[in-house]
Amino acid sequence: MSPRVPPCPPRCEGVDYGLYPGKETQLQWLHSYLQAYKELTQGHPGDSQVSPEELETLYVQVNKFSLASHFLWACWGLIQDKYSTIDFNFLRYAKLRFKQYFKMKPVVTALQLPK
Repeated sequence: MSPRVPPCPPRCEGVDYGLYPGKETQLQWLHSYLQAYKELTQGHPGDSQVSPEELETLYVQVNKFSLASHFLWACWGLIQDKYSTIDFNFLRYAKLRFKQYFKMKPVVTALQLPK
């Protein structure tokens, strides 16, 4: 580990979910990911095509698991707030994660896998 980079930030003062990538950025990244995966697993560099259905399927799956991640880490924060001896505002962290979970829940649960 670099001596210039601390292993973790000293405090969690807030989260800027506005920095979370939008749909177009996610689709670009997921397309590159799927294309690289196919090239590595199918052995045809530069000749792998990603279908719109594959891309949309992965987009929906990633976003649903992202929602689950918010819920998991919010619950973890509540447990840590009760039992941890670490000097950290776990309750605030849990509230931030629950807030984002409930904000994104209607959007993400409306996403459907392509037929």
